[in-house]
Amino acid sequence: MESENQEKTCATQRVRGWFKACLDKIVNAITGVGKEAKRLAKEDPRRVVHAFKVGLAIAAISLLYYFDFFFDGFGVNAMWAVMTVVVVFEFSVGATLGKGVNRAIATLLGGALGVGTHDLANLTPEKVEVVLIGLSVCVIAATATFCRFFPKIRARYDYGFLVFILTFSLISVSGYRDDVVFDMAYRRLTTILIGGCVAVLVCIFVRPVWAGQDLHRHTAANIEKLASYLEAFGRAYFQESNDKKLASLKDFKSVLISKGTEDSLVNFARWEPRHGKFRYRHPWNQYLKIGSVTRECAYKMDALNCYLNSEVQTPLELRTKIQDLCTKISSECSLALTDVAIGLRTMTCPLSSEKHIADAKAAAKTLKALLKTGLWPDTDFLDIIPVVTVASLLIEIVACTVKVADSVDVLATKVKFKKPDPEMNRQKSREKVKRSPSIEASHSVNIVFE
Repeated sequence: MESENQEKTCATQRVRGWFKACLDKIVNAITGVGKEAKRLAKEDPRRVVHAFKVGLAIAAISLLYYFDFFFDGFGVNAMWAVMTVVVVFEFSVGATLGKGVNRAIATLLGGALGVGTHDLANLTPEKVEVVLIGLSVCVIAATATFCRFFPKIRARYDYGFLVFILTFSLISVSGYRDDVVFDMAYRRLTTILIGGCVAVLVCIFVRPVWAGQDLHRHTAANIEKLASYLEAFGRAYFQESNDKKLASLKDFKSVLISKGTEDSLVNFARWEPRHGKFRYRHPWNQYLKIGSVTRECAYKMDALNCYLNSEVQTPLELRTKIQDLCTKISSECSLALTDVAIGLRTMTCPLSSEKHIADAKAAAKTLKALLKTGLWPDTDFLDIIPVVTVASLLIEIVACTVKVADSVDVLATKVKFKKPDPEMNRQKSREKVKRSPSIEASHSVNIVFE
């Protein structure tokens, strides 16, 4: 009896332990979801607004089901309006407009071609009608699918071609067994247009998110990240302590993988109407050129960062011989990029960047000449390779900084950036002079030292 009681007690304890473990997992999962939701909302509060905007649009379009006037006119086809809102509504105005226009035009063309194919097939005998509809669906769907491989079409109209294939196939195939194919196509097209209009109107007039503004801020932020890295480089590489490594450069590394984001934002921005300082026919392609030269500069800095983290380092007493010039180059390039980023963000001409670039070029020229004189006689060649490579990369970064400034100047000329206030320019210059000798990191520097 005692052994049986002990077995029952052990079994009960195991069941209780299992239930407790399951309950803990459920609680941890719910807590984890809550923390992730809080992080996403805090990272970008516009996500919460977007979620409510989608709910508002779906609630507005659902009225087609509840009012007899609309339901009697559209019937079950009203579901296409709800489906359109769910599919079309995107985070930014440009993405929503692009998808909405693609869906509307593709539905119109696909429906018209489907109705035309159906009417043409009706003029033929019944057996020929089946063959004609099947052949037309095969040829047109294959042609439209092949067109989706063209890069320019895939970038802007891929969704439209997909909807065109779907609409044409549905109208053509269902029309073979339906005598009211024209009425069906009309109702579907109307409800899709209504759903698209509701989505676009809510997206534009309720706390709009403009892809053009995001692209503009994103491009300026990337340039600021490069400036922040260069500002801290001299202190990191020529420090006297034994701590010579940078732990992580998350913000800096993000510049290297920004091409996909820039391509998407440019594509969405082209669909947007005039808003704020962004007029019609804004040169969005110039942002791609700025992004390209910014990444080129970032790759140079990535190579530079390898020598900060390398196990093989040139002795500090050898590095100090070019410390002043290297620090000067990194400081002046940082100030130039900061001016360019501020000018781009505020849409004003960065006047003081030219002076900083000229000083960086002069320091690079002096450094290049100094390297040819033989600074380290009677020194092991392997010991000086890292510091010479760092110096060479800094000289190349000067050229990259010039490219970034020139590409922003092209944008400033096309958009007609305003001339900055002279008094504000003098004030910024005084602030830069104060912080330049010590190369102090600004509040936006996110470089962490181990």
